[in-house]
Parts: sequence; structure tokens; C-alpha cells
Amino acid sequence: MPLTIAIHTPSSIPLEVDSIRMENVRTQSAEEVQATLIQRGNKQVPLGEFFSVTGSAREDEAMVWQGDCTKVKLIGTGLTSGKILVEGNVGMHLGAEMRGGEITVRGNVGDWLGAELHGGRIRVHGNAGHMIGAVYRGGHKGMTSGEILIDGDAGNEMGNSMRRGLIAVGGKCGDFAGVNMIAGSVLVFGEPGIRCGAGMKRGTVGLLGALSPDILPTFRYACTSQPTFLRVYLKYLTQLGFPVPADALNASYHRYCGDFLELGKGELLTKA
Repeated sequence: MPLTIAIHTPSSIPLEVDSIRMENVRTQSAEEVQATLIQRGNKQVPLGEFFSVTGSAREDEAMVWQGDCTKVKLIGTGLTSGKILVEGNVGMHLGAEMRGGEITVRGNVGDWLGAELHGGRIRVHGNAGHMIGAVYRGGHKGMTSGEILIDGDAGNEMGNSMRRGLIAVGGKCGDFAGVNMIAGSVLVFGEPGIRCGAGMKRGTVGLLGALSPDILPTFRYACTSQPTFLRVYLKYLTQLGFPVPADALNASYHRYCGDFLELGKGELLTKA
């Protein structure tokens, strides 16, 4: 039985649970996990004050969070191995600075999902907030590896300053997708916001929905083609059960180079 952490007392003040780490809990009993201190406002309290804990992560390196965790921050921070399942909505900074393993969410996620991700996979079967895979304020690089897959919608500044990796959004996204990208791939299958790819140096922002987005004047049309790498990505996403539109695989795409306010080596892809 996996380690199951179920919320029994909601808190109006956010609970920061970055002390509940897989490398620690897989050697602890349920009682020891329940006694672990978490941050609530300016005080530290035992996890058991708000959550009940059953099972163990000793054998399968699996952790399950149950209930409405909208006010719970930093689940899966720095995860290096194992699996985390969140059955419900969850708060900010899920999987921040994660390096390996897998996180699955059956609900919606707050802001800063996978911020500065370094590896592993995050799959959200709902919507996500702003700053997905982004760099923290004052930093230099956003996510440097790994995958963030969101079945629903996403917010603003997705992939801000990302260096490598893949972000895929099945629904619509907010403004400034791929802003300041250094490299990597951002794929959006729904309606995009404005100013996509602003300040990008390299990498790919794929706006693969049916609607033709507005392209910044600092991008130049290059050609229309069927990129081989994009077909590989789409087949891979389909194998993972991601909602890829049926016509996306064989469609042609306009390619725009930019942002020429930077290196101009990035590309925007839009459905032809």
C-alpha cells in the first residue's frame, strides 16, 4: 500500500510541505511522517494536525495525496525518484526543482508548476496556473530538462527562460508563452494568448490549434513544411495518452523565425 496522506482539516493559511520528501518518507513509518513539521504561516506544525497518514513508501516509492489540497504548496519539491499521485486540486510550486520521478495530478494546479524543473515528468489531468516550468524571479534559467504535460488550460508566461525539455498543453494558454526561451519546446493545442515567443533566443513554440495567432513583428516567415521532429513529438505524446488532435500529425505548419530582438534562432510553428 502506498504512503497515503489525506487532508482532514482544511486550512485558510497555506501549508508548505516541502519537508515531506520521498528520500525521507521511504524510510519512515506513518507515525514518523505524521510527526514531520510543516510550515503554516510563520509557525511550524506537525503534518498530522491537518493530514492523516497511512501506508508506507518503503517498497514501491509511491506517495498519494488525497483531498482538496488547493492551499497546500510545494508537494514533490526536489523529487529525484518515485511516483506521487495527487487526487484532487493542489496549490502552488508543485514539483518545483524536481530532478526525476513522476507526478500525476487528477485535478487543477496552482501557479509555478514545475518551476525550474531539472528532470522527470509531471502530468496534470486538469488546468494549471501561471509560470509553468518558469524561472524564479532573479534567476537565469527555467526548466532545464523533463516534461510537463497538461490536458487542460494553462496561464501566462509558460516556459519563461526554459533551457531544455518539453511543455505540452491540450487546451488554451495565456499570454507570453515561451517568453525569453533559451531552448526547449512548448506545444499548445488550444487557443494561444498574445506575444508568444517574445524575447526567445532558440527553441520551438508550436501553436498547433485551429486558430491563427497574432505573430509579433519581430518574427519573419520562413517556410511551410511538415517538421519531422514535430511528428516524433506528437507520436510520443499520443503513446502517453495525451489528447493530440487527430489532424495534427499530418498537417503542414508555417514556420516563423525570431525573436530578432534577440538571437533570432527560435521558431514559431502555426498550423497552415
